[in-house]
Amino acid sequence: MYDDQTLQRYTEKRQIAAQIVKLSTETATVIAAAQALDVTPDQIIKSLLFLVAGDPILVIANGTARVSPKKIAQHLGVGKRKVRMARPDEVEAIAGFGVGAMPPFGHKEPLPTLIDPGVIEQSEIYGGGGTVQTMLRLTPRTLLEVTRGEIVSVTERKREQPHA
Repeated sequence: MYDDQTLQRYTEKRQIAAQIVKLSTETATVIAAAQALDVTPDQIIKSLLFLVAGDPILVIANGTARVSPKKIAQHLGVGKRKVRMARPDEVEAIAGFGVGAMPPFGHKEPLPTLIDPGVIEQSEIYGGGGTVQTMLRLTPRTLLEVTRGEIVSVTERKREQPHA
């Protein structure tokens, strides 16, 4: 399985402006990562692998935003039943990294990537760093350059409650 050293070599070889941040605590959840880094949950990005009609696609969203398989299906022009989140064993087989440590790039093969607009609104972001005790610090611009991702709304927006 790939780890933070694999990701470090990937970023160095390609001269990517991103740093691996080692932490003293595990960061397998968005909230844990935000607390460990003393940043907002929206600055934490999650890289989720979906299978769309059997083909892998990486979806990057921020914080605790909920990714909508329906929106992914609509964007790609397939039925909702053709979109599902990859199982942990599939994630490792396809990307090389484990769930909870998945970086936005540096996978076994480059993956087509969809990036939710909320990610781009941040000045600095932190993604999976290859292990549950590492995070990858970078800017949205670097993320876009490296992944060549497409900016697409793939999350369910929180609805405001009407005032009584």
